[in-house]
Amino acid sequence: MSMINSLRAAVRTTRRRGAAGVYDVPEDAASAVVDCAVYQHGRRRGETCSPREAARRVKAAHQFPEGEGSFSWIGLHEPTEAEFEGIAQRFGLHPLAVEDAVHAHQRPKVERYDDVLFAVFKTIRYVEHDQLTPTSEVVETGELMVFAGRDFVITVRHGGHGSLQELRHRLEADADEAGLLAKGPAAVLHAIADHVVDNYLLVAERLQNDVDEIEYGVFSAKGGRSADVGRVYQLKREVLEFKRAVVPLLRPMQQLSEPLQRLVDPDIQKYFRDVADHLARVAEQVHGFDELLNSLLQANLAQVSVAQNEDMRKITAWAAIFAVPTMITGVYGMNFEYMPELHHKYGYPTVLGAIALICVGMYRGFRRNGWL
Repeated sequence: MSMINSLRAAVRTTRRRGAAGVYDVPEDAASAVVDCAVYQHGRRRGETCSPREAARRVKAAHQFPEGEGSFSWIGLHEPTEAEFEGIAQRFGLHPLAVEDAVHAHQRPKVERYDDVLFAVFKTIRYVEHDQLTPTSEVVETGELMVFAGRDFVITVRHGGHGSLQELRHRLEADADEAGLLAKGPAAVLHAIADHVVDNYLLVAERLQNDVDEIEYGVFSAKGGRSADVGRVYQLKREVLEFKRAVVPLLRPMQQLSEPLQRLVDPDIQKYFRDVADHLARVAEQVHGFDELLNSLLQANLAQVSVAQNEDMRKITAWAAIFAVPTMITGVYGMNFEYMPELHHKYGYPTVLGAIALICVGMYRGFRRNGWL
């Protein structure tokens, strides 16, 4: 909490000194910085630099008319409180958003703190597996936080996947005044959201194959005996984890595309509408997966119950057949002197024949009624 308290004081100082930020704090620890650069008119200016240098360059560029629209993009990977403290002070980030960014494990959302948008995305990676088992990991989640101000973008990534290097290089390759980078931080926020949602689409396609495999197993010729309830339940858990990443993001993406969102340029809002449409499509797919897996789980349990009932009927039928010789031999095993056929010459084979006829008749009757 000491860091949060110091940030609150720094934010108040930053607001008193203006939107340019505080530039006299100690240099940031560089171990968490993945990339840091300044962009002007859609082009990257200079090589990778420190967050302090990036802020200084942007401030200097704003002194000239041709420098309007310049902004810095700082990429971080799992920063500690100490590593993020200097950057948070320099750019006047809200302490609550800073706390979320450092500690992670946040619900997907988009919040506004004065003139800064703070977005939280869940990144999803499909985990390759040869065969789905009751312990298979199907999706791996991470987190991506984005601070988008008027002249800066700060991305904080948690997890071993979801790198933005490829996205950054692709945007830089389209470096001209008509490209997205020329439209400022809000355009970068859109590019990141679009990148995350496109990955959702890819993961949903791969999940479809797993769901189809489970469905085939449940309704195969062997029925519930071959389908593993554990596999169905494990895939359902993985789908629910995917669902928790997608569904909470629906409303924030719609809000970013609405005209009332004044921190986003109207031209960029059109792009956010496209992202919202793609996200709604993924949400429908995930919801469909969840519902189908619920049905498959119930069908599998019903098949197992039917199979168990069939086993019990067979056991009961065989028990009834074996009860006949047990009863007859039990009667003739009693030590009475005057019993039917006890002294008859053909009494023994007659009794054996009667036992065999009764057992065969019962067997045919059970087979005819589907018990055996």
